[in-house]
Amino acid sequence: MAAGRIFGNCRKALYAPRMVRLRWLAVVIAAFFASAFGAEPITIPVRHNHNRVILPGKINEVPLTFLLDTACTIPTLHPRVIDQLKVEPSGRQRIVGIAGEERAPTYRGLVIDLGEAKYAPRRVASIPSEREESRRRRDGVLGSGFFEQYVVEFDHRASLIRLHSPTNFHYSGPGETLSFYFRQEIPVVSASLVLPGRDPIAGEYEVDTGCDSGLCLGADFVSRNKLLASVESRSSEKFGIGGKVETQSGVIPILRLGKMEVVKPQTDFFETGSPVDEPLAGHIGMGVFHRYKVFLDYSRKQLILEAY
Repeated sequence: MAAGRIFGNCRKALYAPRMVRLRWLAVVIAAFFASAFGAEPITIPVRHNHNRVILPGKINEVPLTFLLDTACTIPTLHPRVIDQLKVEPSGRQRIVGIAGEERAPTYRGLVIDLGEAKYAPRRVASIPSEREESRRRRDGVLGSGFFEQYVVEFDHRASLIRLHSPTNFHYSGPGETLSFYFRQEIPVVSASLVLPGRDPIAGEYEVDTGCDSGLCLGADFVSRNKLLASVESRSSEKFGIGGKVETQSGVIPILRLGKMEVVKPQTDFFETGSPVDEPLAGHIGMGVFHRYKVFLDYSRKQLILEAY
């Protein structure tokens, strides 16, 4: 049985080697769907929940809402949605979270209808503990497979996304283009923290559109670079599968992404553990990305930030 990890809103699945051929098949299917429309992008109105993007869709004509989360490597549906759709599980996924783990059933054969666009993930998981949540903020989460199928443009100010064909997409605007690489199917970019009287602190960060923070920094990175001695902070918490972790919440003076300088991004400093695996410093969330028009092009491994 494959294992996955969840930190806060991030869902990460680690696939066993026997799944590699199936993943390549999924990529081929994604390429077919993405080539099914022409040069004009598909535009979908969205809403925002603490800057995170919530996308409307349907499964079997049942209206649903989905969080777009680049740190999610297996899409999920809420247990009550599974009840409503009356689908049977086809396997299980071990999910390791911020303070524990649980076993999640998985389902196959579901097609998500987004109007002019369709998405047919190879499998979908359902997190049992979500059934106990007092408030349901969305019906599901879409992650890496969706971003492999389309070049996704986030236009925060217009409250919409645009889905571009990877084959036809060509960016020619004034934005900053950043290269990234994949680590367990999640984009990783280089960035620097700029603090007064110190040399810039370089690090590598996951791109996490499912996180509403600006930055989340792992405890080892925070301690090694003595960050809490350089900024004002207050006690806070981050929640996820298995419980919560203690953090300090503050502001980093400048986050440098290529030539762009993000001034005073809200930052969560983990006191123990990390939202990412070593040697990564942390992840960058929608508290940063909502300031820009964002293009995520998995086919070219490019993150494009365009100032409004």
